[in-house]
Amino acid sequence: MKKAIFLDIDGTLLDCFGGITEITPKVKAVIRALQENGDYVFIATGRPYAFLSQAILDFGFDGFILANGAQVIIDGKTIYSNPMDKEYVKKMASDLEKLNVQYILEGGTHSYMKEEFKDFFAFYDEVGVSRDNIKCNYDIEKIDIHKMEMLCQNDEDAKLCLDLITSDPDYDYFASISKNAFELYLKKNTKATGILKAIEYLNIPIENTYAFGDGKNDIEMLSTVGCGIAMGNACDEVKGYANKVTDTVHNDGVAVGIENYILC
Repeated sequence: MKKAIFLDIDGTLLDCFGGITEITPKVKAVIRALQENGDYVFIATGRPYAFLSQAILDFGFDGFILANGAQVIIDGKTIYSNPMDKEYVKKMASDLEKLNVQYILEGGTHSYMKEEFKDFFAFYDEVGVSRDNIKCNYDIEKIDIHKMEMLCQNDEDAKLCLDLITSDPDYDYFASISKNAFELYLKKNTKATGILKAIEYLNIPIENTYAFGDGKNDIEMLSTVGCGIAMGNACDEVKGYANKVTDTVHNDGVAVGIENYILC
């Protein structure tokens, strides 16, 4: 029976701030070994499609769980999409602008950001996100949005922003690139729900699924799949939800985990 393996990016496959900006040769080799066995290997990330590096897009992954499960792509085809309510997005964008909070709207193939939001552009340049899939001229009425990110200038603005984004029980958030940056998404969209859509489509039983992750937004997928494997650099809370713990991202933890728990 075929297996499906789901890999987080940041802190799992890569550590852009720690110097690992590309998948290491050892990790590439074990992923190829899985695929040669007929198993499926997916990316499962909070990132939208627009924030995937060209190297990841070109690698040959079998599919992508994107924007915390709001979009699922298999063999280049979107098999599931669950965008945020359009009226909610419009009101949130308007309210954020009143607070002078920079934001980006993350869609299915592109993300959308106003030209004047220089701080976000500087961050994305730093982590290697191409501007090719970021549009600055857009009509909010004509786009579907899976997730929003916002960047506050200081702690006071962050508090006002938190008051705003926690006002609707259908939505949730987590801290992003800093304590004053947040990602906002539909609470019912998680990496786990995206994984369940993918394996239903591929007819793979849950006991034949594996996931690797390090962050709090990985907890649900680690506790849903047949075998959740936490990275060695994950916090103790995340490790507590996993079946296994592998080495750190800097020590090829994904490769170590695949060799020890899947290819063995």
